[in-house]
Amino acid sequence: MPSVYILEIKESLIMALTAVRTNKLRSILTLLGIAVGVFSIILVMTAMGVLQNSIESGLSQLGANTFQVQKYPIMFVGGPGAWQKYRNRKDITYDQGLAVKEKATMSKYVGLESWVGAKIIKYKNIETNPNVGVAGEDPSGFPTNNWIVKDGRALLPQDLELSRKVIVLGDAVVKKLFLKGDPIGEEVKIDGDNYTVVGVIEPQGSSMGGNSDNFVAMPITTFMLGYGKQRSINIMVQANDRETFEDAIEQVRGILRMERKVEPGRPDDFEIFSNDSVIKQFNDFTKYVKIGVGFISFIALLAAGVGIMNIMLVSVTERTREIGIRKAIGARKNNVLVQFLIEAVVLCEFGGLIGIVLGVLGGNIVALLMSVPAIIPYDWVVIGLVVCSIVGIIFGTYPAWKAANLDPIESLRYE
Repeated sequence: MPSVYILEIKESLIMALTAVRTNKLRSILTLLGIAVGVFSIILVMTAMGVLQNSIESGLSQLGANTFQVQKYPIMFVGGPGAWQKYRNRKDITYDQGLAVKEKATMSKYVGLESWVGAKIIKYKNIETNPNVGVAGEDPSGFPTNNWIVKDGRALLPQDLELSRKVIVLGDAVVKKLFLKGDPIGEEVKIDGDNYTVVGVIEPQGSSMGGNSDNFVAMPITTFMLGYGKQRSINIMVQANDRETFEDAIEQVRGILRMERKVEPGRPDDFEIFSNDSVIKQFNDFTKYVKIGVGFISFIALLAAGVGIMNIMLVSVTERTREIGIRKAIGARKNNVLVQFLIEAVVLCEFGGLIGIVLGVLGGNIVALLMSVPAIIPYDWVVIGLVVCSIVGIIFGTYPAWKAANLDPIESLRYE
């Protein structure tokens, strides 16, 4: 008995495909509405997935159990007035960073750093593009940034104490300046000053649309002599282990509030973030985007569903005589019902597949621009196909019921 039902469904599917193929233009115009609705949501979900993977990849550059403290939030949503609030905060000073290093007993490493960007690094007659980041670091900044030295050495405490003009290069800078030969011991020039290369950091790869290897690191004391002390620093903290991670955050928060004289009850005047907290912020932000896109897609699918119903009613009218012949030779109501339901679902699925393909391709343009791996949001692909089937069933039910309940004698007389 089950084989009979399978055969009937197979025949109905063939007839539905034939009907779709026979009326190509009408079918294409009908499924466009479905394609637009599915395309919009798949496009956004793919783009969001790409962005999230990029953020996670970028944050994975932090060492294990590491969090960062800085003046500005890593992600910002708001108008100019809100940004003014962050800009008016007091800088996190080097002395405050040193206080954290001294008092943060629950932390394994506390690294202090400050950055300037868009610099040119020169070696003899070769120079980089004007897009290299220059970091002022202390030795603990290497493990907290997950930087591993592959050649030479990292920065030493003596480098900071003596403000030595030594530098460690990111892999991209090495590839640009030292096509041949060993960079260790060579001198490079930044903003007119010479620095001796003492180390090279292992490649980090691309993340968040940028090249994580396109930087150099010098002692933070040397950095401040060259670029000024009146600047806010970042504090990178690595907890002893995962179990003490939250306690380490609270200890650092307390130290900084005391150093910066933040009154009890007032909010922090600095930002603390970790991998998990940034991903949570990103998800909170994208939640509203997804809701908005979902609403727009729902409207598009609703309009497309009405179009499906209209076309199916026209199809029933055009094929009234065919339905009468089928009933006259023994077709039951449920045979006709299934045939037209399958035809409506097939139309929706074709539209859905077009929307999915275009949505995935469009969303992964973001991946191409950000130089991160492309993704296919398989969960949303399945959801899209299921929604298309539901739309086909809901809006195809009435036309199918109408076809199934046509009087065979009247249908045979229909011209």
